Amino acid sequence: MRKVQGVKRLIAYFDSVNYPMTESDVMNLMSQKQIPHTSPLNTILIFDLNHIDWWIKEQKKAKYSQNPTFK
Repeated sequence: MRKVQGVKRLIAYFDSVNYPMTESDVMNLMSQKQIPHTSPLNTILIFDLNHIDWWIKEQKKAKYSQNPTFK
């Protein structure tokens, strides 16, 4: 499994796959339980990049279905 620890590393990953996100975007999505993550301890966040890749694809599908001209 590919994993990253922390929001800053997740943001760097989003940038590397051309899906830019800000720290506040990620924090808002986490508070709404809309982005996959685990927190084995209160101060540690772990993101499984396979789940994140799936999540990005789902977001793009949803965006496309709302606006078919989006590419």
